[in-house]
Amino acid sequence: MARTGKAFFVSGTDTEIGKTFIASALLSKARDRGLSTLGLKPIAAGCERLDGELRNDDALQLMAASTVQLPYEVVNPTALEPPIAPHVAAEKVGVRLSVLEIGKSIAKGTSHAADLTLIEGAGGLMVPLNDRELFIDLCGLLKLDVIFVVGLKLGCINHAILSVEAMQRRNIEIAGWIGNSPHEIMDEHEANVGALIKRIPAPCLGIVPPLGNAANPVQKATEHLELDQLLA
Repeated sequence: MARTGKAFFVSGTDTEIGKTFIASALLSKARDRGLSTLGLKPIAAGCERLDGELRNDDALQLMAASTVQLPYEVVNPTALEPPIAPHVAAEKVGVRLSVLEIGKSIAKGTSHAADLTLIEGAGGLMVPLNDRELFIDLCGLLKLDVIFVVGLKLGCINHAILSVEAMQRRNIEIAGWIGNSPHEIMDEHEANVGALIKRIPAPCLGIVPPLGNAANPVQKATEHLELDQLLA
């Protein structure tokens, strides 16, 4: 297969809707096809100390799905311990977040070329980084298309439409969207998915059911995801 060198920013409708899970599954699916993969988590709050070093579970999951092995500090250059909004966590520990500096740290990771690189945000697109800048501003700086994860739960249509409109206003392209059910199938699942298909102007790359009981949830999720359109 021809080498693609594709990179995308992964965001979603909310926090705790499975962005890392979906990103890891996409990386794993590409890896299974013999492609090199790299996942980056530039900012992570809610890190824990392991052997005296701050580590984030999301970043570790992305590293496990990556064939390009980098030092943890390159994958997750800003690791924040408080499990709260990143800009508040940064203020508490005396760190100032800025789109420009985050972009520089990402460049260190993406300098290690991979066939598929996924850069995962934190929370949704409108999560603040500081008093003036939002995560969506980072998308604009990176000039990357977005893989948009929709947490299939009550309220997701509203959250999805608002996020799509925000991206459209900033001329940010959506490479595709993925519906994920992190806990259980929502009421009127098919009707809600149909409404999302009509309203999100991008291809649906998969609808992933709850997989909490699967022996290997990430690998099982690859069966529900479409990779060809991303790699085309």
